[in-house]
Amino acid sequence: MSLPVLGITLGDVCGIGPEIVIKALQNEEVYSLCRPIIIGDEMALKKAAQLVKTEIKIVPPLWEKKTELVPGVVSLYSVSALTETDLRYGQPTKAVGKAAFDYIKTAVSLALEDKIDGIVTCPVNKAVINEAGIPFTGHTELLAELTQTKRYAMLLAGEKLKVALVTIHVALKEVPKLISQEKILDLIDLTTTFFQEKFSISPRLAVAALNPHAGEDGLMGREEIEIIAPAVKAAKEKGYNVEGPFPPDTVFYWAKEGNYDVVICMYHDQGLIPFKLLHFRDGVNVTMGLPIIRTSVDHGTAYDIAGKGLADESSLLAAIKMAAEMIQG
Repeated sequence: MSLPVLGITLGDVCGIGPEIVIKALQNEEVYSLCRPIIIGDEMALKKAAQLVKTEIKIVPPLWEKKTELVPGVVSLYSVSALTETDLRYGQPTKAVGKAAFDYIKTAVSLALEDKIDGIVTCPVNKAVINEAGIPFTGHTELLAELTQTKRYAMLLAGEKLKVALVTIHVALKEVPKLISQEKILDLIDLTTTFFQEKFSISPRLAVAALNPHAGEDGLMGREEIEIIAPAVKAAKEKGYNVEGPFPPDTVFYWAKEGNYDVVICMYHDQGLIPFKLLHFRDGVNVTMGLPIIRTSVDHGTAYDIAGKGLADESSLLAAIKMAAEMIQG
């Protein structure tokens, strides 16, 4: 079986994206897993290579010229032509925001055209993209829009813990109004189907409550009684391997101990706080439900350390590995 072709978007080039890409491409394991194509900017890559004191040879995309890829040889699909003024670490311009957006759009197009087998994305800054005049709430929402996907969800994956989110990038005060039996049941179905198709397992799911102590029989909130527990009951009746709702202060511990494969969470930080506590350096963000495979690093642009050579590429390596595994089934 030939190795899958993965398109790796460079993200915000004023952050740590270019640096972690160059570092990851020095790892020989990457080339045993996939054939990587970088979707981004030539000058940004060269600047990152200088930063980490390594030499690179940039070659055209794989489908234009067959070149053996090894550490030091970078296959680039050039999308932007940023200037020295744009490429100042920690100081992104509007051009950088637009470029980051264009990398994502290009990667999706290449995946839909079957020129690449999957996408791995480096971090972007939502505010910078919006300042460039492009409405943007996050990778997940944009990928769903570009692929015309209606049913999708964010999964954060690591060796010790995996979490899926009912609501994503919304204000905390909006969460109680946005959760519903239908949404929870749909996420249970989507998560189960995803794991069956991509990893050949029927996952054991735990559903987290919204309120402290799972609502304490209605004393601390009625969402568990009126919404979450009925959704879990309906899912079990449909044959899904799911339990809950469990108090949020204990469910992640039992999942980490191996009792459950995935925790279904009601909102972003409910799942992301315990997840990042365990997988700050090697967590992977996966978008379930898309017609294409997409994984991502689970960290931001890190402007504070950009340009200092301190960035850790572990999350990118984990994202590459997971995407390759999903493609190969």
